[in-house]
Amino acid sequence: MDRVLPPPDGITILIYHRVGGGSDSAVDLDPAEFERQLAHLVEHHRVISLADAVAELSAAQPEGWAATTSSEREVSSGVVVTFDDGTTDFVDVAGPILERHGVPATLYAATGFIDDQRPFPWGAPPATWSGLRDVAASGLIAIESHTHNHLLLDRIDTATISDELDRSIDLIGEHIGAAPTHFAYPKAVPGSAAAEVEVRKRFVSATLARNRVNQPGRTDLHRLWRTPIQRGGSIEEFAHRAAGGMRLEGEIRSLSNPLRYRGEAA
Repeated sequence: MDRVLPPPDGITILIYHRVGGGSDSAVDLDPAEFERQLAHLVEHHRVISLADAVAELSAAQPEGWAATTSSEREVSSGVVVTFDDGTTDFVDVAGPILERHGVPATLYAATGFIDDQRPFPWGAPPATWSGLRDVAASGLIAIESHTHNHLLLDRIDTATISDELDRSIDLIGEHIGAAPTHFAYPKAVPGSAAAEVEVRKRFVSATLARNRVNQPGRTDLHRLWRTPIQRGGSIEEFAHRAAGGMRLEGEIRSLSNPLRYRGEAA
């Protein structure tokens, strides 16, 4: 599909979960693999923060976007690095690697696990608020919302949705010093109509997953697309994803996720 219809120019947002967590999870990358990926991004892409990406995507026609050659458009395109959940290895392993490469990143934190210091459902230990404050102090890491208890927002009532969002906002504001303005739907499952209304009230942007490039003037900021990264792929495959490829895989995942997590709450 990508050979027949190459990805358009725009901003690719990558999803990570864990680095050096010591598990056999497909989303727990070896630190050396993560290092190689960041080195590739720094060498071949314009790596930008989520806040800068949202600002560019909200512009109807950024200066120089249309009237450029293909090689010049590569400079206009960008890549954003994001993490979900907030496990301890984000602070201990991923954070220092990001700082060493000078790469900005966003962590979408599920605050209930951090505040209660209870393991995530798959057994991963949570980060602490003090640890997250330390990585945020670098100026490269932004802490944003991933709900409070990682509940899927397509299957709970409006009162519970509001509580999930507001508790997350309050805790991040209290412990990090800045209330979150960006949101990621748990497991990239779209919320109900009521959930989408509540999310749009509170956040500047919200993310799902679909291996799509986000294009300025053509992107709903509350439906930003992200591309998941898993362990064990070649650097060539990673380069393809970072450039906006693997779209068919993303379409299949997006269609299957609501069925895949049927019967689950979080």
